[in-house]
Amino acid sequence: MLHLPFPVRDANAGGGSDPLGNLPEWDLSDLYTGDDAPELKRDLEWLEKACAEFAADYEGKLADLDAAGLLECVLRNEKINAIAGRIMSYAGLRYYQLTTDSERAKFMSDAQEAITNYTTPLVFFTLELNRIDDDVLAAHFAENADLARYEPVFRRIRAMKPYQLSDELERFMHDLGMVGDAWERLFDETIAGLTFDVDGEELNIEGTLNLLTEQDRAKREAASHELARVFADNIKTFARVHNTQAKEKEIIDRWRGMPSPQTGRHLSNDVEPEVVEALREAVVAAYPKLSHRYYELKRKWLGLDVMQVWDRNAPLPMEDTRTVAWPEAEKMVMDAYSAFDPRMGDLAAPFFSKGWIDAEVKPGKAPGAFAHPTVTDVHPYVMLNYLGKPRDVMTLAHELGHGVHQVLAAEQGEMLSSTPLTLAETASVFGEMLTFRKMLDKAETKEQRKVLLAGKVEDMINTVVRQIAFYDFECKLHAARAEGELTPDDINALWMSVQAESLGPAFEFMEGYETFWAYIPHFVHSPFYVYAYAFGDGLVNALYSVYADGKEGFEDLYFDMLRAGGSKHHKELLAPFGLDASDPTFWDKGLSMISGFIDELEAMED
Repeated sequence: MLHLPFPVRDANAGGGSDPLGNLPEWDLSDLYTGDDAPELKRDLEWLEKACAEFAADYEGKLADLDAAGLLECVLRNEKINAIAGRIMSYAGLRYYQLTTDSERAKFMSDAQEAITNYTTPLVFFTLELNRIDDDVLAAHFAENADLARYEPVFRRIRAMKPYQLSDELERFMHDLGMVGDAWERLFDETIAGLTFDVDGEELNIEGTLNLLTEQDRAKREAASHELARVFADNIKTFARVHNTQAKEKEIIDRWRGMPSPQTGRHLSNDVEPEVVEALREAVVAAYPKLSHRYYELKRKWLGLDVMQVWDRNAPLPMEDTRTVAWPEAEKMVMDAYSAFDPRMGDLAAPFFSKGWIDAEVKPGKAPGAFAHPTVTDVHPYVMLNYLGKPRDVMTLAHELGHGVHQVLAAEQGEMLSSTPLTLAETASVFGEMLTFRKMLDKAETKEQRKVLLAGKVEDMINTVVRQIAFYDFECKLHAARAEGELTPDDINALWMSVQAESLGPAFEFMEGYETFWAYIPHFVHSPFYVYAYAFGDGLVNALYSVYADGKEGFEDLYFDMLRAGGSKHHKELLAPFGLDASDPTFWDKGLSMISGFIDELEAMED
């Protein structure tokens, strides 16, 4: 099943017209000029024919191929993936621009259905690859260097070998994927169609979430209560989506013999369960010295006896609340990227000038932000919802980092360019760090430095602490769903069980906050995706410390790392920097950077 891997960032991004400047919009013509483009019709016809011919030529024969024959088979499969990926990228990006448009939704659904039908006969490919003897495959790699390039792809495919079903059942699972996609679309369309009335102003979810970062506390409170009201009105729909998706996953995992609900994600991330557990344990153990300590500081800054949930992302009292216009945001990020290495600036520039970014908030547009790599012979597209907040600038830096990474990794080709989620956050978080450090260097007063540090700490807490709390929520949700249907109250209780633990005693939770799990897209689109954010932040913090220590040739090593795409395991990628994510102390290095920022903030109080 071909899915659109849109990682929607958990950030309050936004857009509009004045005073933000002229916000860019996507030009999707590099994919196709329209839904009636002759090239699109041609590609769909080619795909149907190519899939049928591939099945006729190779089904039941992979084990008998020599090294050259297996390479030709792999290359033909790669071309099929590229054409199918181009079609679905166009359909998906067009849909995400206006999810409430029934014609766009139908176009994407029809494209998905056609491609699923065409590719169903290809299910045999990975099944038969997994039946080839290890020694035979090793001999093929030794004989043919071009084939050996694809060894990491084979390794990841063969990691699923213990959980493989019969050929007939695998074809059934492939076709059934359309049903799961329909539930995802129900979620997307429900979220995009929600309207919120805050003090007489009608807003979509993006605009309402954006109010949680307003200086006016009454406005933040009103937005929080309105979010809770609308979520409560729709909670049965959200609970149904989560129940169905979790049950479908439980059935598939049970048939495959997966030892845990998380196993599939760990396999697709090419990361060992014990590494993820070490990350989780390190973060949970650090809650008191990170989020609990920081929010106690923030409580004092805000002059409150206790913080409410609408104070979590509040600006500081001394914070400049000016709007950052788009040209200024572009300059800030481009200056930071180019100062690190001019090559990075050169890679980022076309995103701004060639219609690779869609930044404006519009009714019906998908919330959040993402960078989608499309296919390796086109280029990535970045989606933002830009409202001119300082956090929106950091979101731009983040998603642009993804884009640069995806451009560099495209050199690997279609099957090797895709980066596991745990490593996919590397360039994005590094781009944020470069932008933050550039802004910090320019701080002219103690107050400006304090505001910048506090903002960065909050972003890191949102990326590390909040995402691990999300991961724990998902673990509890899937474990509970395996025991039976969950009511909305059941899910609410699971959500609240992780919130107080992660945020700490500085908070009081309003009635209605228990429903705030409802709008998080990762839980529906990509179960257990969220720990990748914490993984990426911890990895980049450790990586940045190597850069800050002046490691010779760091920039070249960094570009080599990004160019590798999915061709190397995290252990191999980090070795040139003297880092190892499987070392239990690795995560403490990253967490100590956050703790160090909080130390500096505490010292400013003296």
